[in-house]
Amino acid sequence: MTFAATPDVATRSIARAIPIRPASTQRRSEVAPLKTMCSTCHLRDLCLPCGLSGSDAECLDRLMFGRRKVAAGQTLYRPGDRFQFVYAVRSGTFKTSLPLAAGGEQVSGFQMAGELMGLDGLANGVHASSATALEDTEVCAIQYSHLSELAAQNGNLQMVLARLMSREIVREHSLMVLLGSMNAEERLAAFLLNLSQRHKARGYSATEFHLRMSRAEIGSYLGMKLETVSRTFSAFQQQGLLEVDKKHVRITDIDGLTRTFEARVH
Repeated sequence: MTFAATPDVATRSIARAIPIRPASTQRRSEVAPLKTMCSTCHLRDLCLPCGLSGSDAECLDRLMFGRRKVAAGQTLYRPGDRFQFVYAVRSGTFKTSLPLAAGGEQVSGFQMAGELMGLDGLANGVHASSATALEDTEVCAIQYSHLSELAAQNGNLQMVLARLMSREIVREHSLMVLLGSMNAEERLAAFLLNLSQRHKARGYSATEFHLRMSRAEIGSYLGMKLETVSRTFSAFQQQGLLEVDKKHVRITDIDGLTRTFEARVH
C-alpha cells in the first residue's frame, strides 16, 4: 500500500518552472568506494538484486558505484542538479519534495532502506525534486549510464530494473485518486499502515516504530494541515488504536486501524 499527496494539492501548488543551476555550482560530495557487493548485501531482496539469482545477481557486482553518507538535514540532490546517479538507500530515511511556486515545498515521498531515489531525473536529465536526509543516512550512488549498459546486456536485469522503476512510480502515485476522497482519519491510517508494512518487510516491528518525519511533513505529504495531523493522532489515541510519545508510535490495535482505512477502500 503506497500513496502520495492529494491530486488537487499536488496539481495546484507545484511550481511550473524550476531554475537550473550551472553544473559548476552544484554541490557534489565525493563517493567512497563500495566494499559490499550487491549479490551479498542484506538489502538485496528489496533493492536492485530483487528477483535475480545466480549469475544474474552477480553481474550487478560489476556496477560502478560507491557509498555516500548524508547527515541529517543535508540534501543529496536538489531541483536543477544534473542527473547522474540512481541512489539506493542503504540506511536511514529520506524525504523527497517538490518546490512550490509560492515558496516552501510539497513532500512527495519518504524513502527507507532498500528503496531507490533520483529517478525523477530520467526525463529531462536534471532532477525535478530534492532529497533530504531525515536522519544520518548512507546511500549507494549507482552511475545510471553504467547501469543502463549492464541492463542492455542482461534481459533479466532489464526486467528487474523496469519493475523497480515502476515500483517507485507507484509508490508516489498509486493511491492519489483514492486519497482525494479520504477524510483525515483514513489518510493517516493509510500512512501508518504503509509504514508498518515497510518496517515489517525490513525485519523490524510492524507495530512499534519511530517517525523520522515531522507532523508538518506528514501533513504536506497527505494534504492535511498540521493541526489536523496532530488532532487525528490524538483521536487515534482516544480510540485505543495508538500510543504516541512525541515521534514514537506504538500501534495497539492494528486491526482497528486497518478497518479505519478499509472502510473507504471497500
